[in-house]
Amino acid sequence: MDVLSDVIAVMRTGQPRSARVEWHAPWAQRFASVPGCAGFQVILRGPCWLVPSDIDPVPLGAGDVVFLPRGRGHTLADSPTTPAAGPACDPNDPQLLRPYATATVGEPVGTYGDSTVTLCGAYELDPARAHPLLNDLPELIHLPAHLGRHPELRATLDLLATELERPRLGTDAIVPALIDMLLLYILRTWFDEQPALGTTTGWAAALNDPAITAALRAMHHDPAQPWTVATLAAEAGLSRAPFARRFTTLVGQPPLSYLTWWRMTTASRLLQESNAPLSAVARRIGYTSEFAFANAFKRQYGTAPGRYRRAA
Repeated sequence: MDVLSDVIAVMRTGQPRSARVEWHAPWAQRFASVPGCAGFQVILRGPCWLVPSDIDPVPLGAGDVVFLPRGRGHTLADSPTTPAAGPACDPNDPQLLRPYATATVGEPVGTYGDSTVTLCGAYELDPARAHPLLNDLPELIHLPAHLGRHPELRATLDLLATELERPRLGTDAIVPALIDMLLLYILRTWFDEQPALGTTTGWAAALNDPAITAALRAMHHDPAQPWTVATLAAEAGLSRAPFARRFTTLVGQPPLSYLTWWRMTTASRLLQESNAPLSAVARRIGYTSEFAFANAFKRQYGTAPGRYRRAA
């Protein structure tokens, strides 16, 4: 797997929760802050406003996407002056446990064009496996609907809108798959835009650096390899010292520190999702000694691998 796909596969847990809502003015809905979830808002039809707590309101239109990597609370409204009434919407609400739910808020007034339709939802993330890539993302990502830009994202949104507007055979399977795709396309779009904005450090720069990406891909593809800084530098096509400096500058930690973190993160997923013996898990991530693996795992997670598995 490529690095971004691998990161998402490790962090994601459960199904995405979402709801398609048709709003009729006047309306304003608060969405609760939910740590451990990445939230999103997709404007399928009509205008509205995003009202964060600490920045100016943001006008949104059909095709716009808002992504909140760390589940930041916010408000959507027909106008920035409409007061939000009632409790905040919580993505953990049982009404959102289906692949998607539907709702209508307010009384229809006037024509079809007076309403706003949104798809709101959240991806559940495992905080124990939160990748540092997530910490590099801003609190709020707004991707406006620009004609001709990011065709894959636009195509996914068009497919989602069609399935939700006119459900047919297979819709219950198609919608969750499209929402999964939406997460990857949102992140790909944001990362693709960063070089044009002059981003020179952090994960955005790392994933756009062919040398560092080659080393990351090697570690992710085969964490059991006895990697050294020299062998990773060879994968990157650089000499040892320049590679180590560039990797540390962009990723935020030295190559072997990241390798250890990735091995332990992979081990935690294997412990949760498989019944493989601890010795087999150790070998999968490059430890020939179960004792050495257990010590390294405890340093990162504060508990022994067996106890971690039982608790999970």
